[in-house]
Amino acid sequence: MKRIGITGKNGFIGYHLYHTLKLFPDKFQLVEFKREFFNDESKLDQFVSNCDVIVHLAGMNRHENALFLFETNIALVQKLIDSLNRTLKKPHIIISSSTQEDNDSEYGKSKKISREILSKWAEQSGGRLTGMIIPNVFGPFSLPFYNSVVATFCYQISRNLTPRIDVDKKLNLIYVGDLVQKLIELILNEDNSHKYIVNHTTVANVSEILSLIEKYHTTYYINGEIPNLKSNFEFNLFNTYRSYIDFTSYFPKKYKQNIDNRGAFIEIIRNNIGGQTSYSTTLPEVTRGNHFHTRKIERFAVIKGKALIQLRKVGTDKVLNFYLDGDEPSFVDMPIWYTHNIKNIGKDILYTIFWINEPYNPDNPDTWSENV
Repeated sequence: MKRIGITGKNGFIGYHLYHTLKLFPDKFQLVEFKREFFNDESKLDQFVSNCDVIVHLAGMNRHENALFLFETNIALVQKLIDSLNRTLKKPHIIISSSTQEDNDSEYGKSKKISREILSKWAEQSGGRLTGMIIPNVFGPFSLPFYNSVVATFCYQISRNLTPRIDVDKKLNLIYVGDLVQKLIELILNEDNSHKYIVNHTTVANVSEILSLIEKYHTTYYINGEIPNLKSNFEFNLFNTYRSYIDFTSYFPKKYKQNIDNRGAFIEIIRNNIGGQTSYSTTLPEVTRGNHFHTRKIERFAVIKGKALIQLRKVGTDKVLNFYLDGDEPSFVDMPIWYTHNIKNIGKDILYTIFWINEPYNPDNPDTWSENV
């Protein structure tokens, strides 16, 4: 079992790495880190001493004062090196750098110098270093106007704001989930590449990305349909877009009922991809679920009875409550990385139809237990 510490675990990449590693407690033990450790030598030294691997993600991407950004990023790496020298420990260090290393920005220069001074430490101490050169990363929970243009577009379009393209250039992209899998691979292989190039998985124009997100907004947000997702990139981009929707104002979505003298007809889902459809009956006061998915798209449709559907983003405390009633059939979709459940809060049997985009595979279920 490897003991792994992550600086910057509350950031975009850090969140995904931290919570993915938590899914495998038989392989990884997470060593807690708090940003204030950088200002407390004893706590930083204790952290360093307890780690087999340190993934250094802490730092600034943007700041109005470019010099402050540069100095901050360099200072954090230097404090880490000072602690390594004080403790005489040699954990495997993995640092995230950027393909912007060779541009003239203070951010790019700070990433390059940080990697180089850690490389010098590794050479002098005999320690292991992986200096990752990472392309543009996108995925759920990335900060708009900070981490990536994808995040900015998703945020703006999901809130009916008007995005703007300053320069329509090609972007080399990698999905955060793919990057995390690469990080885990490097951890397990004990990589010692001081300059490790992470290959991008997609090349797309800024205008192409914007067009796709706008299509998802129309198809999904406005029409309630699951769009046709033609590639892994589109699948990941769609899940990224969904993470920016204000769920509290969007769900539950009521169905259109077509009623005549025979009764009612309701279209449950119109989707342009495959999947698995099932239904359940739930007795009063019984709760189903309490799990989350990291890639699956899922819809809960209540057609008879009264239900409470709850969602909570993994790693947070805020619970979202949605009340559904079969007298006005409606649905709630499950965002990735949100643990969720459904409870029968009525006196009669609850009838629910479930749709998920891929059939259940016991060898790769992507279903992780965690109480809401």
